[in-house]
Amino acid sequence: MKYFNKKTGDIGEDLALEFLEQKGLYVLERNYRNYVGEIDIVAMDEEYLVFIEVKTRLSDRFGMPNEAVDDRKKRKIYDTSAIYIAEKNCTDLDVRYDIVEVLRENGKFSIHHIVNAFSVDEF
Repeated sequence: MKYFNKKTGDIGEDLALEFLEQKGLYVLERNYRNYVGEIDIVAMDEEYLVFIEVKTRLSDRFGMPNEAVDDRKKRKIYDTSAIYIAEKNCTDLDVRYDIVEVLRENGKFSIHHIVNAFSVDEF
């Protein structure tokens, strides 16, 4: 089961990456990791440093993909991004947190980019 979930996630990340690049975002990192956690995609969108969580689902049976990003996950993304910002000396950039939903519907994948999906003030 873990392999299947990882494979599904990898497909979603590949699709999200292509989608974001077509929208004009410049991808800096994929699967950035540190001792706190992982961020699926780190990109630049004009003046914003964007930390992006990609959620992929094969159906909406258990809800929309973005609903899986709960407060605990948001906090982990924020803490991980704080380390990234310090490591890369990006303290002068505005930061944004996005979610990309990848959902298979009728055998095709649809992609929904939620810009500014959450902020630090939420938790």
